[in-house]
Amino acid sequence: MSSPPLLSVIETGGYAHLVPIYRKLGFSVELMPSVRKAQSWLKRHQPAVVVAEFSFDPGFRDRMSNLESLLASLHKSNPEARVVVLIEKEHLPRLEGVKARYPIHEVLTFPIDGEKLEQILADI
Repeated sequence: MSSPPLLSVIETGGYAHLVPIYRKLGFSVELMPSVRKAQSWLKRHQPAVVVAEFSFDPGFRDRMSNLESLLASLHKSNPEARVVVLIEKEHLPRLEGVKARYPIHEVLTFPIDGEKLEQILADI
């Protein structure tokens, strides 16, 4: 049996490397530096889990965050995939609008608690 694929979208970073947690749990990890590249990858792959950073920019005119386009693609091509969002606490209210439109399995705020992330992923 092959390892379930996990897509990790890290646009900003600045926190502990999470790949060892993913690999410890048996995931095959694909790292993407942008949502745009992640969307391209999703055209050819079906991840079991997506872990992605949420970012908000007032300059976004047609969306609330960086994640809408990724979540829309995922929802169409692989609605069974579980999504874990990494987010700054001050952006939590903005995430609510996104959650109303797309399923999000879990939300973790910065600083990321590695043990909590491991527990969430182990339960998937």
